[in-house]
This record gives sequence, C-alpha cells and structure tokens, in this order.
Amino acid sequence: MSFTRFFQPDENELNRATNYHEQPIWAMRSNRARCRLIGAARHEVAAAADRLVAASRNEQRREDVETVASELIPLCDALGWIARRGPKVLADRRVGLSGRPLWLWGVGSRVERLPWGRVLILGTWNYPVFLSGVQLAQALAGGNTVLLKPARGSEAVSEELVNAFYRAGVPTDALQLLDSSTEAAKNAIDDGVELVVLTGAAKTGQAVLHQTADSLTPTIMELSGVDAVVVLPAADPERLVNAIGFGLLFNSGATCIGPRRVMYLRGRNLPDEDLKRPAEPTWLGELTEKLQSCPPMIVHPAAREAVADAVASALAAGGVDRIGRFDESEVRRSGRMHPVVLADVPRDHAILQTDLFAPVMTLMEMDSRDEMIAEVNDCPYRLAASVFGPRHEAEQVAAELRVGSVTINDLVAPTADPRLPFGGRGSSGFGVTRGPEGLLAMTTPRVISTRSGRLAPHLVSRRDSDAELLTGVMQWDHGGNFRARIAGLRRLASAVGKRRRVK
Repeated sequence: MSFTRFFQPDENELNRATNYHEQPIWAMRSNRARCRLIGAARHEVAAAADRLVAASRNEQRREDVETVASELIPLCDALGWIARRGPKVLADRRVGLSGRPLWLWGVGSRVERLPWGRVLILGTWNYPVFLSGVQLAQALAGGNTVLLKPARGSEAVSEELVNAFYRAGVPTDALQLLDSSTEAAKNAIDDGVELVVLTGAAKTGQAVLHQTADSLTPTIMELSGVDAVVVLPAADPERLVNAIGFGLLFNSGATCIGPRRVMYLRGRNLPDEDLKRPAEPTWLGELTEKLQSCPPMIVHPAAREAVADAVASALAAGGVDRIGRFDESEVRRSGRMHPVVLADVPRDHAILQTDLFAPVMTLMEMDSRDEMIAEVNDCPYRLAASVFGPRHEAEQVAAELRVGSVTINDLVAPTADPRLPFGGRGSSGFGVTRGPEGLLAMTTPRVISTRSGRLAPHLVSRRDSDAELLTGVMQWDHGGNFRARIAGLRRLASAVGKRRRVK
C-alpha cells in the first residue's frame, strides 16, 4: 500500500517550494507530515520482512532470527518513535519573557530547526538495515534529501530498504541509492553535500575527514569500538556468562559494541594448591566451556586479514587461546573460525586497542576497580562498556567511564532503544545518531529575534553615564548577595539621575 496520496503538498507548499531558493518540496512539508510519512514506512518494512531477511543472508550472518531481532524490529521501533515524537523534537522553541536579560526588554525569539540540505550516509556491512535505516529516516524527517551509499555486499538489502521508503511515499528525489563503490562516496562529497554520516572503521573515518576538511563539511562519525566488560566481584555468574556469550557470538562477532576486553579482579592465592597460581573466578571456566562447544563462524571478508593478523600476533607475544581452536590459515582462506578467548596477553599489545569484527576477546586480570576504570578510559576506542555487579556499585563505576554508552548487567541489546542516542568518544567517533539528540543532529538551528516597542537603548547615542548605568544593571542582575545587588541598584539610579539632569 502506498501512502503517497495522503502526503501530497498543497498548492501553497508548491508555491513556497518554487520561491524559497528552489528549496526541495520535501523540505517544505511540515515536520508533522514528514514524520508521519516516515512512521508509515515501518508498515512497508514489516510487509517486506521476508525479502529483507533474504537479502541480508550471507556467510557471516548465521541465522535469520538475528536479522529480525537486530535489524527489522529495532528499525520499525525507531520509525514509530519518529512518527510519535519527531514533530515535538523538531518544533520551534519559543524564547520569551521568562529568563530574558533586563537589557533585552522587548525582544522575543524563536529557534527553528532547518535541514542541512543534502546528507550523505555511508552505510556499514554488519547492520545495513538498522543502522542505515534509522540514519536515513532521521535525515528525511529533518527535511533533508538523502544519498545512501551502501557497503559492498549490502547492495541488495539496501535497495529493498530504500524501496520500502518509496512505497511509503518518500519521493525519489528525496532519497537516492548510490552504488557501493568508494568512488561513489568520493564523488558525492566532491559534488557537494552539507552533512556526511559515516558508520565504519576508524581508518575510513580518517579518510572521509581528510576529504571533507577542505570544504568544512560537517560530519557525524559512528566508528568502531574495543569495548570492555567490567566484572565486579559480586556479579551474577550466570547472567555474566550468558551475556558475554551472546555479545561475543551475535552476528558472528561482527558487532561494534561486542565484548573485546573482559576485565576482572585478580583472585587470592589458593590455600591448598600451587601458591603461585592465582584463584580463577568460577564463571571463567563456565564461559570457556560454553564457548568451546560453539560451531565455527564465518568472518566477513572485510575483516579477515585484520583478525588473523591481530590474533596471530597476540599468540606470538605469549598470549594463550583458552578455546584452543584458532587456525590462522583457515581464517585467511575462508573466514571460518571458532571463538577466541585470549589470556596472558601483554598489556601493551596492539590487540587491546584494535577494532575487530569477529568472535575474539581478551581476558584481563586487574588489581583494583580503579585500574579497570583507568584501562577503559585510557583506550583510544571508547564507544561503549558494560559493567556487571550489584546495581549501586555498578552505577558508581559507570559514572566514571568516559564512553558513549554504559550498559549495566547486560550487553548490546539495550542500545537498540529508539529513545536513546548512540555515539562514541576518542577514536570511536563523535556526534550521535538515533534518539532525540540524533534527530536534532540531522538539522541545524536558525534563530529569529524580534524587538517590539520603542525601547532600544543600544540605538541611542552614547552618553558619559552609559558605563555607570550598564554596570549598575549588571550588578543588580548578577550580584552575589543582597548588599551587592543594592549597590548595583544605587549605581543604576545614579546614572539615570545624571541622564535626566543632562536633559
């Protein structure tokens, strides 16, 4: 079913579109009309579920249920949120009497949210429906025209996604699907866009920033992570094992906020055994046993060489694979690999600061909670982190982590909430997508201020008493105590008296 006929612009809209610097008709629709249409796209996504799932199948994604759970449902949730909340988020903000500085008496203002213009979205291969879909939906809701460049291998599913928006009534001139080549992205930037949104690796982000630097084109960078799991001593072992297993294996490990470093406190020496051997938490053995029984997964072709290099280097440096089934040549040849759980990796090894998209994680024993926090905050990649333990203690740790998102007693799933922004810090990027903050990021503010009445003291010729008058106003308005404010009032009265005597 097409919803186009419900959202056709009226004659006034058409006239405005032709007269307002040739602004696209899509941008001239009201926020409510655009958001309603974007919300309607979720019906088309739901109707096309089987085709989207089929187009998402590849060697790296093992089960269709992962596509439905991690891509289609969160996307539909986000589209519904835009329909319900988008108009309010994008609405003009009136700035009137309340809180107005004294010297701006008679001035009223409003803050408008305007589209950037042409927005280029550079899609990713690991979640091409959810991540690209929410970004293009928010860009469209903000009134922009969108160019979507899919990642290689995601062409078919991206076409299905774009067609769902077309069927919902998004004009073809408001949303365009480019080819997946690097040249398509470069050409689009050279031709002129007003905003670039990238989901990808840090190296790709650097390349895009180099190209956009000359034109000072704004960018939103949603880059990779080397995310940490901070395990507190009283963490629920069953929840911990299940969550790490889920986060590590989901989407064959190709999740930017999957667990890459698992940090836990060093145990006391065992009393009746080898005194040099530290006690190991019971959950670690359970986790290892759980992962040893997992079938092999397929690493995406774009990630194979980096994964093979990083793991082989860590093993050569003294690291131990607790699973013991890593085959470097097989990873390079076919991408086939079992989970890798590394222990005894030197603390200065590169794998602890390398963004990998595979079922690979490193165990890190720490001496204190402060050391775990410092390890998270000192890593250049700070996309997200998870903390497992009693809620109050876990929240204290979360408050000290300088990352984009912290999840307590869970992994990955809560970040799909459409009400939440998502973005990283450091080498994990800057800016946000999703949620109200992400929707606002797809627009740029414009302020319109109007002065009413005859009062406009700044337009009057300067007088000798002006400095005294303004100082009195400032001290009356901002004095630190009652006495200081009264002193300011006296200076104000004195300046006014001088003005009257001069007249």
